[in-house]
Amino acid sequence: MIYSGKLHKYFAGISLSVILVGDLVLTQKTAPVLAETINTSVGEPVTFSCNDSEAAIAAKNGPKVANGTARIYIGYQQFSNNKNPITIRFNNGIKAWCRDDYETTGDDGTGYGLYWNGSDVLYGIYSSTGSQTGNNFSRFASGRWLSSYGNGGGPKAAVIARINPANGQVDYATFLSSKKPDNGQTNSLLVNSLSWNGTNLTVKAQSWWTPRGTNTNSMNCSGSSPYQYTAAFTSDLRTMTSASANTCW
Repeated sequence: MIYSGKLHKYFAGISLSVILVGDLVLTQKTAPVLAETINTSVGEPVTFSCNDSEAAIAAKNGPKVANGTARIYIGYQQFSNNKNPITIRFNNGIKAWCRDDYETTGDDGTGYGLYWNGSDVLYGIYSSTGSQTGNNFSRFASGRWLSSYGNGGGPKAAVIARINPANGQVDYATFLSSKKPDNGQTNSLLVNSLSWNGTNLTVKAQSWWTPRGTNTNSMNCSGSSPYQYTAAFTSDLRTMTSASANTCW
């Protein structure tokens, strides 16, 4: 009986250890999504698809914005010889919407930046390398500050899109590019940051020769590019209210 009592206590201790270890493993597997706030993010584009989990997309460390447990990611979907921009939202780890249909032409486009106020104001930054027949961003840019990529092709212009954060639909967009001095064709512009003051959207970018003024025409510049360029838009992207660049006027 003495040995039996010792064995009983021994096995009871093992059972308790198993239960504690099991609880620990279960807790680790079902850890909740942590709340966070990220209003703006611009960076190198990453590739993913609408079928990927949030964990898989987050592991790529691409641009994202967050409010509480809601997160929005931007990037591109890789095809054999083409990239199409993609934007996706998760609520507490569950996909709410995914849009990979903004631009589906041969334009080699990506998404590389976001601004979100956590409520109803969401802007996305995308790249465009030219205009081709089919669904492209120009269908959202009609009547906005710059309605198309313009002449030429190859250099990366930017597209800024106002997006409905509830469903991912693009409400409107504008192109943002520079112009080559010799032939007026579109030249490269890379957005570095977005900020929002409740009325205007301010864009900071690197612009190659030459940046555009508020009237979309080329500014006069000296020195070499890229230029540090700052432009402010009304919320509907119809009007650029100010534009400036170092050594340009």
